[in-house]
Amino acid sequence: MGKRLAAALALVVIALALCGGMEEKSGAPAGAEGTLLIVDADVQTLSLYEDGRHVKTYPCAVGARDTPTPLGVFRIAGKAADWGGGFGSRFLQLDCPWGTFGIHGTNKPASIGSAVSHGCIRMHNADVEELYARVPVGSRVLIERAAYGGVAGGLRTLLPGDRGSDVREVQTRLIQKGYLFGAPDGVFGEYTKAALLRFKADKGLPASHEVDWATYRALGVLLFE
Repeated sequence: MGKRLAAALALVVIALALCGGMEEKSGAPAGAEGTLLIVDADVQTLSLYEDGRHVKTYPCAVGARDTPTPLGVFRIAGKAADWGGGFGSRFLQLDCPWGTFGIHGTNKPASIGSAVSHGCIRMHNADVEELYARVPVGSRVLIERAAYGGVAGGLRTLLPGDRGSDVREVQTRLIQKGYLFGAPDGVFGEYTKAALLRFKADKGLPASHEVDWATYRALGVLLFE
């Protein structure tokens, strides 16, 4: 657990640096910087850490294949109680820039331990109530899968207007290579289109706004069995 936490914290630092998130530290609420949630989408668990100490691991449910849970590093943007219905008794919203996702309770407890949601992270109501009481707004949330980072769901062809963790992975590669500037937001918009065209021109790829297999390969995004 110690090695995994160290690796997770290193990933959090890198991701926040890429996103300019290191500047947020001074404005985070008291206790937020010492709190970390790690969601393992492969085995459907959510682990709570406080000041580097493992507190508890909870079972959860994550997004289905066609509606995946976003991968990466986020913060808790807000909290709400008693939403009811499919959201259960508590809701902790993520600051995901390409959609509304959160950690919440459920009225379908049998779904816990599965990949069945529309992208949110479901927990048993008693568990999310316990988490809600301990996790302040501003806390970091790392959502990961064992392999491939933001493209763990596979290499889909990306087009302008697409949103998701895979778009953010492409943006991160373009930033690292000096073609895109600013924070990766997971939204395939005008700046990403322009950066992609410049990258493709330099690599001798056909001029288009499509991120296909050849583009992934040129960016160094490859999947291996």
